[in-house]
Amino acid sequence: MYRVLISDPLSDQGIEKLLEAPDVEVIRKTDLSVNQLMEEISTVDALIVRSQTQVTAQVIQAGRKLKAIGRAGVGVDNIDISAATARGILVVNAPDGNTVSTAEHTFAMLISLARNIPQGYRDLIQGEWNRKRFVGVELNHKTLGIIGLGRIGTELAKRARAFNMNVIAFDPYLTEERAKKAGIQQATLEEVITGADFLTVHTPLTKETRHLIDADAFAKMKDGVRVINCARGGIIDENALAQAIQSGKVAGAALDVFETEPPGKHPLFALPQVIATPHLGASTREAQENVAVDVSGEILHILRGEPFKNAVNLPSIPAELQERLRPYQKLAEKLGSFATQIADGALDEIIVTYSGDLAEVDTSPLTRIILKGALSHYLAEVNDVNAPHLAKERGVRVTEQKMSQSHGFNQLIHLKVRTNRSDSSISGTLLNGLGPRIVKIDSYSVDVQPFGHLLLIRHRDQPGAIGRVGTVLGSHDVNIATMQVGRRDQGGSAIMMLTVDKQLPEELLPTLEELEEIQQVIAIDL
Repeated sequence: MYRVLISDPLSDQGIEKLLEAPDVEVIRKTDLSVNQLMEEISTVDALIVRSQTQVTAQVIQAGRKLKAIGRAGVGVDNIDISAATARGILVVNAPDGNTVSTAEHTFAMLISLARNIPQGYRDLIQGEWNRKRFVGVELNHKTLGIIGLGRIGTELAKRARAFNMNVIAFDPYLTEERAKKAGIQQATLEEVITGADFLTVHTPLTKETRHLIDADAFAKMKDGVRVINCARGGIIDENALAQAIQSGKVAGAALDVFETEPPGKHPLFALPQVIATPHLGASTREAQENVAVDVSGEILHILRGEPFKNAVNLPSIPAELQERLRPYQKLAEKLGSFATQIADGALDEIIVTYSGDLAEVDTSPLTRIILKGALSHYLAEVNDVNAPHLAKERGVRVTEQKMSQSHGFNQLIHLKVRTNRSDSSISGTLLNGLGPRIVKIDSYSVDVQPFGHLLLIRHRDQPGAIGRVGTVLGSHDVNIATMQVGRRDQGGSAIMMLTVDKQLPEELLPTLEELEEIQQVIAIDL
């Protein structure tokens, strides 16, 4: 039975999948103090939050069984992603659920800003009738500059185009083809800043985007520009914005988010050119339900070991690619584990080479699995999420290469492991109907199933060597299931690769190494 803690308010309809799941116990406790949250999280498998709960490194550390954290929304500012990644905890969000809601709210703010609707309403209910004071501007033929053309930015662009606005956009991942399809003009960041009549930001808040719109940016803008932020507080420097409004450079601003929330008596609120809402971008009934449905579904998939798509700290894998790589996942993990178990010394570098059919696809998900298998020999609690982090933390270099030649196989994965003492290598493939196979260890050709208890013996190729190894194993009640022998030259160096029925007793390895022909004995558990 999986236990899921929901620490912020979510609708019953939104979490219906979880509530009806026979293998899930849902605990709903909101408004928890930090100590209460840490106590509750210590026994659960997953946590679902909105924006209220602060999931700090301290809280994450208390989640001894925690496998996943779900954010019912897009932004994950209230979750310490680095701490979760280091612990191997998946963080998922719901990027699609409130896309339309936020785009609509942004457009509502844009129109309100253009036509002074909030100011006119406030003036009217106070008994005034000042039509001349609230002369606005049309959106028709005006230029809307969008910084960040993700899901929300794209939806906003559609609505602006319907109002006959010219749309220019900057996004580091925006291609010319996608811009053309959306009917917008691709531009540089500076071109958007200098060319917009209305400027809106739709980027995440990161170290790079904090105060992206600062005093220098305002100085470059058109006189009379209007600025909107319904994304994240902090992208726009609020002090610089206030100064730009007071100087007349900026005609008005519409803000749904602030650097500190709630903002209290904010200096910007004293300026009549500013309209504001209390972070209402995703506050529609539809959006609230959609994000809860999406994130609860993702959590359920993760706990059950099923495919999921919206991990924040794990690269997204298209369904088609995921299906194509699925047969290789077990092979990749076993190769990584095998390679480091036969390596001698501290791990420095892993070089992964994909050949044949695998050279034609994105194999980075397999490299991550190989790394997980490799590090599991040294570290506990390694998984797909934290493997790259742990490798980087320990100075292990990871290189991925592609080759068209596959040495007689349809596909081949080759690992070279470098330590502070030596290099070793291993190759593996999938055989039709037979599954994963290790086909080469260093320069020796073999055919070994990478499962169970294995024994690698390096020896001199001399008569009687195999028999003497078998005698020693038999005397310790160890049965040989399979044996492979590889050699380069008659009478030279060779290897034996044995599969045995049980884990080898510790005293057995030194006994084997005492045999005259034996050079090295390595027990491997996969």
